[in-house]
Amino acid sequence: MSNPYPFSAVVGQDDLRLALLLNAVSPAVGGVLVRGEKGTAKSTAVRALSALMPDVPVVSGCRFSCDPAAPDPQCPDGPHADAAGTERPARMVELPVGASEDRLVGALDIERALAEGVKAFEPGLLADAHRGILYVDEVNLLHDHLVDLLLDAAAMGASYVEREGVSVRHAARFLLVGTMNPEEGELRPQLLDRFGLTVEVAASREPEQRVEVVKRRLAYDDDPEGFVARWAGEEADVRARIAAARALLPQVRLGDQALTQIAATCAAFEVDGMRADIVMARTATALAAWAGRTEVLAEDVRQAALLALPHRRRRNPFDAPGLDEDKLDETLEEFGPQDDPDPEPDGDGDGPDGGGPDGGGGGVPPQAGGPEAGQRRETPEQAPRTGESEEPGDAQVPAGAGREQRAVSAGEPFRTKMLSVPGLGDGAAGRRSRARTEHGRTTGSTRPRGALTKLHLAATVQAAAPHQRARGRSGTGLVVRRDDLRQATREGREGNLVLFVVDASGSMAARQRMGAVKGAVLSLLLDAYQRRDKVGLVTFRGTGAEVALPPTSSVDAAATRLESLPTGGRTPLAAGLLKAHEVLRVERLRDPARRPLMVVVTDGRATGGPEPVRLAERAAGLHAAEGTASVVVDCESGMVRLGLAGQLATRLGGTAVTLDELRADSIAGLVKDVQGTQGINSIRRAA
Repeated sequence: MSNPYPFSAVVGQDDLRLALLLNAVSPAVGGVLVRGEKGTAKSTAVRALSALMPDVPVVSGCRFSCDPAAPDPQCPDGPHADAAGTERPARMVELPVGASEDRLVGALDIERALAEGVKAFEPGLLADAHRGILYVDEVNLLHDHLVDLLLDAAAMGASYVEREGVSVRHAARFLLVGTMNPEEGELRPQLLDRFGLTVEVAASREPEQRVEVVKRRLAYDDDPEGFVARWAGEEADVRARIAAARALLPQVRLGDQALTQIAATCAAFEVDGMRADIVMARTATALAAWAGRTEVLAEDVRQAALLALPHRRRRNPFDAPGLDEDKLDETLEEFGPQDDPDPEPDGDGDGPDGGGPDGGGGGVPPQAGGPEAGQRRETPEQAPRTGESEEPGDAQVPAGAGREQRAVSAGEPFRTKMLSVPGLGDGAAGRRSRARTEHGRTTGSTRPRGALTKLHLAATVQAAAPHQRARGRSGTGLVVRRDDLRQATREGREGNLVLFVVDASGSMAARQRMGAVKGAVLSLLLDAYQRRDKVGLVTFRGTGAEVALPPTSSVDAAATRLESLPTGGRTPLAAGLLKAHEVLRVERLRDPARRPLMVVVTDGRATGGPEPVRLAERAAGLHAAEGTASVVVDCESGMVRLGLAGQLATRLGGTAVTLDELRADSIAGLVKDVQGTQGINSIRRAA
């Protein structure tokens, strides 16, 4: 866009603006991760930042943006001794979620490399972003192999492209900025830790501020050039202040007292590793420079902690990021100056200059659902409420099954056996079922369709060898033509759609089983998160079934819905299976490559309505006819067991496991495969 929305015109979002400005002052801070709901100016603010960045001196004609004062000695376009320099605006490069590996790191012409020995290299986005900004919108949806490449480049400050012994390396140091909506899934911990700072953004609930947002946006849409011109003065002021803070930064003193507070804060909040301490130190220094000071104060350390620590406190995907500000203040006071009569900051979140982009931004905004969102609540007492009465003559339903009970907390999660879909898929890269992928072990070769990405060297040599005499080979090199090239076929793992169909009827609440059942489902959700699956949740109770959570990548959203799930009423098993069939039918149309795995959590009873057992059998037959891979988690307990869950698994053409068998350590070293079409229960020894 030729006229990006002015950074100074963004209304509110003080934390977001401050975090971006601190990275503009000191790129060593390590980037920003912006978390928040849709429509909160995340992308607008990030794109506006590039206009405020100082110009970058580069070597003329270098595709890799080498600094003329210190050119990269290994630059593919080098050497640059005594090369002329020029200046250009800092770049902001956007990485699309669906980008290919070659688009990110660059493409190497394998044919010319083999036949001519020439390293013909086309730079990728990492080269374009060197000494600039690399922006990833919806970074939590980025494919795993691209995440791995980003991690490598961020850790080493360089990008390596290797194809069968031919290697190209170039510098790749960039400011990494990502935006994400937590409802669509969380980031891998390794990438999460690579972001120096994180901020939570939410739309203002103040009518006056919302009105101002709408006014400014409409004015910009009606006349972009005029709107940008009206804010040119404010933009120039912010740009000048960034330049002044950058010049002041080397003079800022980080004293022993501030370092002690930083170390004590990181220790008190039990963050992993030492990266948090380093990021806090750099952030506090940048805050002092932004405020025009040459000494780091306790208020800088406090603000740095609020920006650098919340995302490093997560221990699993069900934990909500955040920081206990009372504990933070206590730690800073304990390790602060003992003879300072001035009171510590009152914790209202104001930064060095009182808020806004010219000062501190405050703490993490409250999340949707309150501070407890995404965290398990304490176990509430079960209390009967008015519900459906038992049907006469239903001997299989335990006493009390017709009464609705309040939600109970889930038991502690545990490591589960791996459940996988049989066969070989073509879905998105993940860690569950076997699939044909771009990454993994090589299983064969084929002629390339389009650009060659993964060369099968042995097959290529074998194809070219018979034609060497006819092609007039005279030297030691191999004469290779395009038709000789062979693409490696590889087998790896894919992510699946794991649809949980959970029985929430009164029979599941008998003998206090629901806490253990929820703990098992929570464990499976954690396993789905680790294996990069999409998840969905269907529940059934009373007289029908509902989609508690449509298929999504956000396993913590599923965990939250599960936690609040009440129990009681009859067991409309047929309704639950039919609702699951409808969800899977729609998802097959939306994403036909992603294979489903249905996990039914029930004791197998079917009650309520006319002929409930026969209807459940017919509903199970629909899934079996379509070959849906399924597993039934048998929740039946007690001395006398009816084996109804096992019968349901047979009709689904799937596998039945008990809650105890679901644990990975219950039978050491075994992996269970779900045989979705044959209906065969198979337990294989893991390699």
